[in-house]
Amino acid sequence: MSEYLSWIGMAAATLTSLSYVPQVRKAWTRGSTKDLSLHMLIVLTAGLVLWTLYGLLKSDYVIVIANGVGATLAASVLAFKTRDLFAQRRRRSPGT
Repeated sequence: MSEYLSWIGMAAATLTSLSYVPQVRKAWTRGSTKDLSLHMLIVLTAGLVLWTLYGLLKSDYVIVIANGVGATLAASVLAFKTRDLFAQRRRRSPGT
């Protein structure tokens, strides 16, 4: 039974982590994150970082890997969003 639990956990972790890939790809290729909420990305990234820390403290590699990958991908989307916001502000402020 324990072996099945590990496999279920790894499958869930893999699917959850990979769910961010389409968003990263879309932000990268389109060069726009206009429709994404900055606050949601901040909260999501912070939550994933905390889950990673929790997994490290519990020595649970499934939690660490899944949330570490998710945090990295979410942080990259957050970086794209931040870049877009700064670029948008620069375009709006004339004379700089």
